[in-house]
Amino acid sequence: MTLGIVAALALSLNGKVIAQDSDHQMHHTGNEVPEMPHAVGSGMIYENSATDTADDAAQAAMNHEQMNHDAMSHSDMAVMDVDALRDPHAYSGGYERASGPYALASQRQVVLADEATFVGVWMDRFEFVDHGDGQGTEMEGFAWLGNSYRRLLLQTQIETVGGEVEEGEVDLLYSRAVSPFWDIRGGLHHSFGENADRDWATIGFKGLVPYWFEVDAALHLGNKGRTAFDLEVEYELLLTQRLVLQPRIDIKAFSQKDIELGRGSGLSTIKAGARLRYEFDRQFAPYLGVERVKRFGETADLLPLSSSRMETHWVLGLRFWY
Repeated sequence: MTLGIVAALALSLNGKVIAQDSDHQMHHTGNEVPEMPHAVGSGMIYENSATDTADDAAQAAMNHEQMNHDAMSHSDMAVMDVDALRDPHAYSGGYERASGPYALASQRQVVLADEATFVGVWMDRFEFVDHGDGQGTEMEGFAWLGNSYRRLLLQTQIETVGGEVEEGEVDLLYSRAVSPFWDIRGGLHHSFGENADRDWATIGFKGLVPYWFEVDAALHLGNKGRTAFDLEVEYELLLTQRLVLQPRIDIKAFSQKDIELGRGSGLSTIKAGARLRYEFDRQFAPYLGVERVKRFGETADLLPLSSSRMETHWVLGLRFWY
């Protein structure tokens, strides 16, 4: 009997709790706004806060709209600032460089080397020569006016024996750089000797081939179908930073026999030798050397009877530039 009464009371209490929980869950998930308790005196009262919550939602929406407006304003200002910075006249007040009431005369403070014009003299060989016909001198060099890309050259090569000019050449050339290591040249060439002078138009090139061989080649075009070809190849071998060995070869050829100049058709002359110089300074270097001269074909046939087809030249000279 007692056990039955206790079980009935437990079932009754459990049902009430479940019903309260169900009502509380429906109350919070429905359309109604939960009531908030407030302490008044010693007791508790409940009031509906729907009005306050709506006001809070409206205020949040207004804040969000204001933030979006501020962000858009900052973005637009940033775009405007960037556009203004890209405009070179945005902050100049209408003035430009070297203009305005207080502007000074415009002066460039930096001038690059390839924008300047230089003058120089280069004497590649100025030497005394001892050979079979006696003693003589040889000179080869050039003066130039221009910059790194375009130059006007006055080039000369003269050989004397016993105080008289045996062979000479003078070139007036325009030189232009066509690559970092090559120049192309064109102009006038004048050759002269003991018996005759010749005028030629000339075109050629000068530069460095692989392995640092310096090449200077020229083709001369004369009257009556005359042509001449001249090729020089040099190499500089640094034994030390100041002691330099320079092998050199010079080849000349002609298309026609020219008795007055003493030149025959075909391969005419080959000079091959070496010079050892000591550079006290890059601009001042004395040297000594030896050179073999070989004449071929008709050029050898035109030599005087007392002359040899092959000669050995001992040289003592000076190389300088400024």
